[in-house]
Amino acid sequence: MIETRITRLFGIRHPIVQGGMRHISRADLAAAVSNGGGLGLIAVHSFSGPDALLAEIDKARALTDRPFGVNLTIIQNMRGASPDDYVAAILESGVRIVETSGANPGKYIPRLKAAGITVVHKCTSVRFARKAEELGADAVTVVGFEGAGHLGPDDVPALVLVPRILETVSIPVIAAGGVARGTQVAAMLALGAEGVAMGSRFLLTQEAHMHEAVKERALAVDERGTRVILRSIGDPTRAIANQMADRVLKMEAEGGHLHEELVSTGGGTAWIDASERGDAEGAAYAIGLSAALIDHLEPAAEVVARVAAEAEDTIRGRLAGLVRPDPD
Repeated sequence: MIETRITRLFGIRHPIVQGGMRHISRADLAAAVSNGGGLGLIAVHSFSGPDALLAEIDKARALTDRPFGVNLTIIQNMRGASPDDYVAAILESGVRIVETSGANPGKYIPRLKAAGITVVHKCTSVRFARKAEELGADAVTVVGFEGAGHLGPDDVPALVLVPRILETVSIPVIAAGGVARGTQVAAMLALGAEGVAMGSRFLLTQEAHMHEAVKERALAVDERGTRVILRSIGDPTRAIANQMADRVLKMEAEGGHLHEELVSTGGGTAWIDASERGDAEGAAYAIGLSAALIDHLEPAAEVVARVAAEAEDTIRGRLAGLVRPDPD
């Protein structure tokens, strides 16, 4: 078993966190990851409002007695609820771990920590990680350019971003972006990270709330099978290289399209409707480069166990076996 500050902080067996994915990260997935020994997260923006979130948290508690958390993306919900509404629900729920993301968490960290909640902030740059520590975050999740969805402005891969942030902060760092295998977990631990977060790997599990047709399309993604869209409006986002992603890139190249038009085409809630229909080409579905390393769906708990075992085997076997006494 691999023990780090992250496993101790969260009270989990393996240093593996499931990414908080809007519409996808629900009780079934979060509980399965937690039952496997990782940390499952429920994404607040998967739900119509605070009451629905509270019901989902109750559902997760019925499915697992192990730690799980909530991802709070700090944006106005498309359906009308605000981050403040969700924070109130989180405080009412008694959840003990919250991951913030999307914007400056300074308004919410004091309230969450005053309630005894462990707070992790997900970010994409050195400066954002430093700010999160200053604001009182207990840990940061660092997403490299290989990741899915919103990538931040700097285009720095995890192999460089993680050690740079480790030079800057003293709180534990969780590495994310491109991770799907135990060998990569071992690599991130070697860099100094104390855990990993995986989104795309858990998207492609049996419990993830996504239409099977879209999952099958994602399984076909290779290392060249993604596109970065919405760069023209300052929100670079990695998505499956499908018809909708190509349409958005064409609109960006043409210029003259309003910010709202690009967002509604390449993001917004349109992809949720397309997903529910199983339209694999009709929305810009977020996916990371790690999809190239995944070729079939698995139960989420089995993913946690296998990836953790691969990481341990790599550290004990492959890496240890490389070191030989100096022959002098």
